[in-house]
Amino acid sequence: MSTKLIECVPNFSEGRDPSIIKQITDAVEAVEGVKLLDVDPGKATNRTVVTFVGTPERVIEAAFQAIKMASQVIDMSKHSGEHPRMGATDVCPLIPIANVTMEEASEYARQLAKRVGEELDIPIYLYESSASKPEWKNLATIRAGEYEALPDKLTKPEWKPDFGPAKFNPKAGATAIGARDFLVAYNVNLNTTSVRRSNSVAFDIRENGRIKREGGKLTGKPLTDDQGVPLREPGACKAVKAIGWFIEEYGIAQISMNLTNINTTPMHIAFEETRKSANKRGLRVTGSELVGMVPLKVMLDAGKYFLKAQQRSTGIAEEEIIRLAIKSLGLDELSPFDPRKKIIEYSLQDAGFAPLIGMDLKAFANETASESPAPGGGSISAYVGVLGISLGTMVANLSAHKRSWNDRWEEFSIWAEKGQSLKDELLRLVDEDTRSFNGIMEAFRLPKGTEEEKKARKSAIQAATKYAIDVPFQVMEKSLATFEVIKAMAEIGNPNSVTDAGVGALCARTAVRGAFLNVKINTGDLDDKDFVASILQKGEAMTQTADRLEQEIMDIVNSKI
Repeated sequence: MSTKLIECVPNFSEGRDPSIIKQITDAVEAVEGVKLLDVDPGKATNRTVVTFVGTPERVIEAAFQAIKMASQVIDMSKHSGEHPRMGATDVCPLIPIANVTMEEASEYARQLAKRVGEELDIPIYLYESSASKPEWKNLATIRAGEYEALPDKLTKPEWKPDFGPAKFNPKAGATAIGARDFLVAYNVNLNTTSVRRSNSVAFDIRENGRIKREGGKLTGKPLTDDQGVPLREPGACKAVKAIGWFIEEYGIAQISMNLTNINTTPMHIAFEETRKSANKRGLRVTGSELVGMVPLKVMLDAGKYFLKAQQRSTGIAEEEIIRLAIKSLGLDELSPFDPRKKIIEYSLQDAGFAPLIGMDLKAFANETASESPAPGGGSISAYVGVLGISLGTMVANLSAHKRSWNDRWEEFSIWAEKGQSLKDELLRLVDEDTRSFNGIMEAFRLPKGTEEEKKARKSAIQAATKYAIDVPFQVMEKSLATFEVIKAMAEIGNPNSVTDAGVGALCARTAVRGAFLNVKINTGDLDDKDFVASILQKGEAMTQTADRLEQEIMDIVNSKI
């Protein structure tokens, strides 16, 4: 999946009144293209953590509407609770989930902060990766003194907010907005009931490690630096916080971890380091538990890690990689692990973000055969391309497992991974082609009463049409790229599967030529004639290349049959 996704986890200063919380979450759910994943209120803290996911533009809109609603229904002058807070919306982090860099997420955070500050008159401080000052990266620094300190702080030049007025807003307070890494709450199960022993393992793996003591003994005097600060022996995993505890419900001890940067220490590495430490202490890891949801990449990275350890091809279907990750990490030991509910991208897919590729074969065929004009030839061309590269990838995986070619598994694994990547890109375009067609229909439905409306409508139609040309052109590019894998498999792959490579080549050529038909029919309505001439010239050249490559592959296939 290559759709851009970000997660937003705003914390609102209300955890006791369900009607107020519902008004805020209703504001989130009213924004199309966003999925509300979780609502977690706390009575003692008088605080609710809300989690929602979607494309960046939609998430920003939902976050703004939620912050706006919170400023209307929460009165900070009457708020009390155990958790530190400074605003009705206390903090609003944006977290890159898929195909979004931290720099891009930070820019989205700045856009949101600017709009909230200007339109809602709320002082906004940027924090974490979006911070405008090094000291403001830390939320605790910004929130020092909490709501009660704001009237005085906002009069000082050094506390001038990044956006919004430098004046006290008694009802809404102030808000921190920024981009940060995804945090994974993850527990590893041990075959012990001892909290002391599980804590020893936690100290081995967490970044903060343990305090150094004289003689290296637990009973030794703590060692300190010149300032009297205890010296620490760092643990094995950076960006990991961990403690050991006993869970009465399960009758076992666990290592409870927060993985604060999954790029620094992925989940499977934290698991492996826990296993190594437990083994040294006579303990055994029996499984693990994921708290909340996780990005798809985390599970794929874990599955590929264990596949490589077995010297097996990593270019297999996504679902198979995830199944191996679940079993290798023991994620189903304590309760069933449903990838459709635990993986963010899958949850979004099931919510309608990718309706076509979520269908089974029969449903997809029925939808295509219905009276609706979409999905049409563009989506079908993309799917034919999917089938072609799937066959090429199959040959690569069969070659990686050929008994007499054990020393070549990695060579074919690389080809299979390349095939899987192209397959996933083409799968995305199956739905994207239909979305681009719907975009044109939406543009035509825009009002056209005034001259300004007519101008805006025409501009929207032209932009939507250009995108409806670009999508099938992407199908052409990706389908043409599949010939590299397919031809290689016809030449060097398992000879018993050479005809599969041949069928793959036939599909790839059909995908290129079919997509070009969609490109050509959409160019007729575009005013930008230079763009049209350029795209048609490139398309003609690509179809000729596809014809040539298909023939070359068929010659190879026929020579080996």
